[in-house]
Amino acid sequence: MNKETYQCSKCGIWADKLCIVDDAYFCTRCMYGDIEPVEIYPIGIVKNNLNKSPTDFGVVGDGKISKIILFPAQESFMYKLEDEKYITIVYYLHKSGPVKSVFNRGLDGKSVGVFASRTPNRLSKIAIQNVTLVKIEGTTLYVKGLDAINGSPVLDIKLKINAIKNR
Repeated sequence: MNKETYQCSKCGIWADKLCIVDDAYFCTRCMYGDIEPVEIYPIGIVKNNLNKSPTDFGVVGDGKISKIILFPAQESFMYKLEDEKYITIVYYLHKSGPVKSVFNRGLDGKSVGVFASRTPNRLSKIAIQNVTLVKIEGTTLYVKGLDAINGSPVLDIKLKINAIKNR
């Protein structure tokens, strides 16, 4: 099995697993130090009519209501979820594009770094969004306000911050 290797732009080593930032290759050691990677498994998947915009920032399609289809083994973790109106969805940006350290933000055109934006083009590829829980049928959640595209892996569901205070 031949793996393609690339040279790190910072330290010069050759590796088969690199991060691409500003069109330059960086080995994981230069990007993250000696930290070990974490392992995260999805708990479900997003189904809707949203797709990544081919020419612009954001998404295209009708996404008023999205379905979050949880894997059957997640059912026991849903106890009393139907009592909540607002939840936070943590999902994986599986179709994100190249990472730029500084770019013009899509909302207002201001020049910012990744951490000062909502761009999906980030190293961690993790996103969170507060949504309204519309209904639950079995292990399928119907939510409003989710901008995850169709097929996005769902990593976690949490009670929206301040949801209890605002009751």
